[in-house]
Amino acid sequence: MIRLHDLEFRYPEGEFELRIADFRVERGERVAVIGPSGSGKTSLLHLVAGIVEPGRGRVQVAGAEVSAMGDAARREFRIRHVGLVFQEFELLEYLDVLDNILLPYRIHPALRLDRTVRERARSLARRMGIADKLHRLAPRLSHGERQRVAVCRALIAGPELVLADEPTGSLDPANKQRVLDLLLDYVRDHDATLLAVTHDHDLLDRFGRVVDFKGLGT
Repeated sequence: MIRLHDLEFRYPEGEFELRIADFRVERGERVAVIGPSGSGKTSLLHLVAGIVEPGRGRVQVAGAEVSAMGDAARREFRIRHVGLVFQEFELLEYLDVLDNILLPYRIHPALRLDRTVRERARSLARRMGIADKLHRLAPRLSHGERQRVAVCRALIAGPELVLADEPTGSLDPANKQRVLDLLLDYVRDHDATLLAVTHDHDLLDRFGRVVDFKGLGT
């Protein structure tokens, strides 16, 4: 599902540099990435998703060479194949919860919004305990509620790869388990792949593999 080979990445400003000789995640795996803050874990997810480009090396996802695509092709690939849970959630403040969940269907013509999709959005919201907030605007949500909306949005289009950046970071213990249950159930039921960055070591035993980024990136 994912292969990074001979990869180098750095931001235009600053001294941060990420180097990965070889990193692979197989289809259906549930992989947690841990490591100190500032080590490049979020950059790893952004490289896999095609949000940023490596300076050198190859990024392959689901059989496609993402690192060889232009901006528009990477965006289309991401919407079709990848579900992203951003660390800062990236909700649109002027939309309510339901429309934030359905956002991928609003921005890409290849995704067809119909009654089935709307019901799937409501079902995800019920599992996340936010079904009573579907018509509430994003600024009126708590931090934890925003995080759960972001998880629903990541799964709504049926992605084969889910990239989650601290998906339980703002949640109480009960909602941490609720979010992780949803992500792991989704991966199992859809033969999908999960790559998650987390600082919560109490959750690691629920993943199939744990990668310590301190030993992966340099």
